[in-house]
Amino acid sequence: MLSVLIYPGFILSAIAALVLSISLFPQGWYEFRPEWVGLVVFYWTLRAPIRFGIISAWCLGLLLDVLEATPLGVNAMAMALIAFLVLSVHQRLRMHPLAQQCLMVFLLLGINQMLVNFIKQMLGGQDPGFSYLWPALTSALIWPVFCTLLDNINRKLG
Repeated sequence: MLSVLIYPGFILSAIAALVLSISLFPQGWYEFRPEWVGLVVFYWTLRAPIRFGIISAWCLGLLLDVLEATPLGVNAMAMALIAFLVLSVHQRLRMHPLAQQCLMVFLLLGINQMLVNFIKQMLGGQDPGFSYLWPALTSALIWPVFCTLLDNINRKLG
């Protein structure tokens, strides 16, 4: 875990994802905001499964819990679940083209959103219907650009 924490590409992408997760978004478009931290977890678990794993994803989710002021551990558990699921299929997933990877991004981030929404409802939150799945869809749509951008950054940083 220590090797991923000192890797500059991971640090830059994690900080950017955390900032984008709490950045201002237009009022009507807030529910369509991509799940930035989930995309970073998906990317690093897929590209560097030896360096980035469940514990790193859990730590990133815990930071997201603190930033969003959600109950401690909700996003941490969801990010750890994403990392576990990606780790279980990463060898097959790496061979698929980006279009098929988009489907997996939608599926796994949809599971993430369902889990977070379920826990928030159990703790007395509002019922948003199925609108909580919009971030999974927008994340899947931007996955090719996001993946290509991080691949380019990885090549330049080392």
